Amino acid sequence: MRTILIATLLGSLPVTALAQTAPAQRDDKVYTGAISTQWGKAVTPENAWRSYPRPQLQREKWLNLNGLWDYAIAKAGTPRPQAMDGKILVPFAVESRLSGVARKVTPEDRIWYRREFAVPADWAGQNVKLNFGAVDYEAVVWVNGAVVGAHKGGSDAFGFDITAALKPGANEIVVQVADPTSAGSQPRGKQILEPDGIWYTASSGIWQTVWLEPVSALHIADVRATPDIDTGRIEVDVALSAWANDTDAVRLTVRSAGQPIATTILRANRHASIAIPDAHLWSPEDPFLYDLVAELVTVKDPYAGRPERNRVAYDARFTSAEIDTYAAAEIVGAARDRANAYFAMRKISVGPGTVHGQPMLLLNNKPYFQNGTLDQGWWPDGLLTPPSEEAMRYDLEFLKKAGFNMVRKHIKIEPARYYHDADRMGMLVWQDMPSGGGEDQFLAGTSQSQAVFSSDVMTDHQTELAQMIGDLRAFPSIVMWVVNNEGWGQYDSATLTRLVKGMDPSRLVNADSGWLDVASRDSDVLDIHTYEDVPKVPARQAERAIVIGEYGGVGRPIDNHLWRAGKRNWSYQVAKDADDYLARYRRKFEEIVRQAKVHGLSASVYTQTTDVEGEINGLLTYDRAVSKAPAEAFAAMARPLWEKDRAPAAAPVAR
Repeated sequence: MRTILIATLLGSLPVTALAQTAPAQRDDKVYTGAISTQWGKAVTPENAWRSYPRPQLQREKWLNLNGLWDYAIAKAGTPRPQAMDGKILVPFAVESRLSGVARKVTPEDRIWYRREFAVPADWAGQNVKLNFGAVDYEAVVWVNGAVVGAHKGGSDAFGFDITAALKPGANEIVVQVADPTSAGSQPRGKQILEPDGIWYTASSGIWQTVWLEPVSALHIADVRATPDIDTGRIEVDVALSAWANDTDAVRLTVRSAGQPIATTILRANRHASIAIPDAHLWSPEDPFLYDLVAELVTVKDPYAGRPERNRVAYDARFTSAEIDTYAAAEIVGAARDRANAYFAMRKISVGPGTVHGQPMLLLNNKPYFQNGTLDQGWWPDGLLTPPSEEAMRYDLEFLKKAGFNMVRKHIKIEPARYYHDADRMGMLVWQDMPSGGGEDQFLAGTSQSQAVFSSDVMTDHQTELAQMIGDLRAFPSIVMWVVNNEGWGQYDSATLTRLVKGMDPSRLVNADSGWLDVASRDSDVLDIHTYEDVPKVPARQAERAIVIGEYGGVGRPIDNHLWRAGKRNWSYQVAKDADDYLARYRRKFEEIVRQAKVHGLSASVYTQTTDVEGEINGLLTYDRAVSKAPAEAFAAMARPLWEKDRAPAAAPVAR
């Protein structure tokens, strides 16, 4: 979590300074399209995103703050508005239809949010944390007139301990947000102030769940579990919110199918290595998960009664493992904090292939072809925010049914529940870092050098890259980090790739998806983009796997399901009808199958899961109401990828 102590970045605004005039009227409505999803139509203030938002560090008690908040949009440098503009439905972005606002936000604007809450009575004696799933882009937060923290970064979770600012009864939260979108250099993915073609409507402000939770003063801050299937162990790090005393310890319990299979107690802020007997390996076909419970407990002082109170002298008598493990420690009282998590025993690597020695992607030490789609994660009614978890899950369910086992989450970071669903359903994920930079820092396909950024911009980018890995590394479905896409704001790719590998050596790293391949010594794959009618073959590699990170893009407009009905839409090629669409798809996909069998291709990513705004090259329409060919047709064509020495199967004809 990155925080900024006080808020000059959004204007030095005393929270008590109130504007005396009503907001100015302006023509700032956002085009919200002609379609909606079935899930969006069912959203109400009472049911908006009710799922627990952090499935890999889940506590029993929490309070969801989604729902109707007061909001206003004012110019930078002006006081907090006394009269708010109306109500907004959190967690939907200001520009979205589901927010109830659908207004443009310029770089000169500041979004103000306000709501009241009461702390539940049974939280007495606990500290209280205020958490945000994501706010795009810079936020300052007040509670009862006191600044409790500030944050910069549009896609990562953050939170503040607000205990000192609380009072009995009603409490007030005020949030101020600035978002430059495409006028800035910050990571933002495909958001743009003037959407067109492959660039989409901006999503400013709060766009993921806001919630409160009670915690002990010292509490569990992070649980990181890394599997090692070769040794049959899970490596676990539990980080606490602050430094700990000798009597602070962590108890870890591993459960399989509800039954405990291992437990250990260790000194706080230390590493644990736990044996997993007869490990049940995770795969898309068998997505088995182990439960992991971490508890902060108090133990009797291990130094009490020792003749030598000099800790260094005492510790010198023992190995580090003996010091760190409190296996025989006596626990005093109940656990002070408890967090539920989970993990999978799985391994992703590059190793010897079965085709002419071309290295291949391996899953659990075996070659495994990854058949994926480019997944933008955009919605006609919620923009960056899916209408509901059910809606978000539907995309994964459709792709599984259609024979895909992987998604490339394209320059967008999803709510944590998305990766939780992928873990449970068995869907591999390539996670892109959202791109940033200005137009002059987007490389052309023929570029021979990378972009140049200021030290401040590079610092912000690298911080958000590290935050993405920290937020998401617990989810086993993620098997690859994608650092750059097609040179969009690409700089010093080799250094960033080494940074990612240093932070998370358990996953593969794709330095440059498409275009300028400058980190060949560090990247685990050579990734090309090929939108030709017949996809090109990536060059053979001695040490890297070869993948096609984007191909396809066959468009098919479906009447009554277009974002811009009657206006120009965009795709790489357009099919004239259902049969033509499937024929074009088949021609491309049969080449993917051929390359897998003849050249050792390890993965392919078809563009794309759904239509998005003006793009019409999805397998599904933007409202997810129509599949442009039967899911069974896509699945039939994919089947030969995992069948040995068999020609591609014929697919059913779409009707």
